[in-house]
Amino acid sequence: MPWLQTLRLDLREFVPEDLEDVVRLDGDRRVMKFIGGGRAHTREETVAIFPRALRYSRVYADLGIWRASRRDTGEFIGWFSLKYAGKSSDVEIGYRLTPEAWGLGFATEGAAALRDYGFDDVGLSRIIGVTHPRNRTSQRVLAKIGMVDEGWGHYYGQRLRLFAVHADR
Repeated sequence: MPWLQTLRLDLREFVPEDLEDVVRLDGDRRVMKFIGGGRAHTREETVAIFPRALRYSRVYADLGIWRASRRDTGEFIGWFSLKYAGKSSDVEIGYRLTPEAWGLGFATEGAAALRDYGFDDVGLSRIIGVTHPRNRTSQRVLAKIGMVDEGWGHYYGQRLRLFAVHADR
């Protein structure tokens, strides 16, 4: 069952059977171009980090990393998250989508739904998004959902572009 539905997306918690979808996603160097060091993950790396996605919502109430699929076809298109940004107390919206899902508005649709959930249901006062400095596509998505470019932030051991939106938007 979906945890959250939008017009075109179903989001649900990950289950162990979703591992191969994430291995394919994280193994695609186009997907990983602006993430971490910009290289695709090996199968072993994805297998090692996947359990975090499985347990995130149990460890942090109301937050999570959710599997995303198209409502019309059921096809896996990636994931969305509302989670702590690295070791900070800032809560961020994140997403990682398959190349087949790029340019179709799914990132904006899912991010907007998580923004609304974060404010309306969780009661957050501020939500951030961080991007690689050259990831203009993600920066446009964050701007479309009302986030304002606040310059630079230090997250995940990197200097990243910082966007934020406040509940009183």
